[in-house]
Amino acid sequence: MSSFNGSPLSCYGWDETLEQVFLPHRAAGLVPARVAAVDRGLCDVVTESGPGRASAGPLAAPADPAAAPCTGDWAALRPDGPDGRPVLAALLPRRTAIVRSSAARDSRGQVLAANVDTVAIAVPAPDPDLGRLERLLALAWESGARPVVVLTKADRAASPADTEAEVASAAPGVDVVACSAATGAGVDVVAAVLSGTVVLVGPSGAGKSTLGNALLGGEVLATGAVRESDGKGRHTTVRRELLPLPGGGVLIDTPGLRGVGLFDAADGLRRAFADVEDLAEGCRFGDCAHMSEPGCAVLAAVADGSLPQRRLDSYRKLLRENAWIASRSDARLRAEERDKWKAVSRWQRRMYKERGYGK
Repeated sequence: MSSFNGSPLSCYGWDETLEQVFLPHRAAGLVPARVAAVDRGLCDVVTESGPGRASAGPLAAPADPAAAPCTGDWAALRPDGPDGRPVLAALLPRRTAIVRSSAARDSRGQVLAANVDTVAIAVPAPDPDLGRLERLLALAWESGARPVVVLTKADRAASPADTEAEVASAAPGVDVVACSAATGAGVDVVAAVLSGTVVLVGPSGAGKSTLGNALLGGEVLATGAVRESDGKGRHTTVRRELLPLPGGGVLIDTPGLRGVGLFDAADGLRRAFADVEDLAEGCRFGDCAHMSEPGCAVLAAVADGSLPQRRLDSYRKLLRENAWIASRSDARLRAEERDKWKAVSRWQRRMYKERGYGK
């Protein structure tokens, strides 16, 4: 009988596919674990015997920061590490990963969460920021997970129906659901559209932790008040953590995201702006930039009011940003390739000299 059956990890998403992938690690005496949180080289993990603490070991500082352990990762754990503490020996391949550009903007990505099935984007109904929503949708689509837009604090909106329609126009092909965690209205609808491993993303003050508590059925996540002066929230969630949901699935709560830079998100942008992409199919020229070209179907839609100018401006802005970070990545890879060949050349010259060639 497969060791998957009845595994305590099944409520964290462990399944038969993962069990098959893990077989070589199990044969080597390693045990499966899911990373719940990462903090300064140490990880909170969940194993078949329960929660614990482990060292990230050599995985903590890989050459590519995006390969470092993060919340949601599945790992092979060595129970008896060198210092007596369990240590991560390897990460299993990620099915999905939410990646943004690093805070340093150094052409490398930062993984926010891994192996996510649903990205729940929290948007406060009283003051939805459509530009931020479009950016987060591009990130979500690019990750390989399914985005869902959750309008929080719906009880404070002047017209919840109008706000929902406004937000839906900026999220083509995405479920948009409204709720009020304070009153409980709509929370059951939100829970019904979320599945698998769910990550909550959005700005500080959007009500992510309050919604998370409503979904978890208790005051598990810390919450804080929104400042009256500017309506912004404080970072009550200071790190990502992973918690099982009562009805099945797993919830990852994240700190409020002040800056969300795109990282290699061309496909995510195409899906986030599917309406613009569909219109572009009708342009006279295949390489139309939708600026002033004759026969541009996108500009025609803006002119007749079927496509908001704001949405086209947002599309252009995010395309430029993504192209810029892609050029930075290309330049870094070219520089790394040059350095590699320079190192090879130095080694060859040294070997020629040591062996007396060329004399």
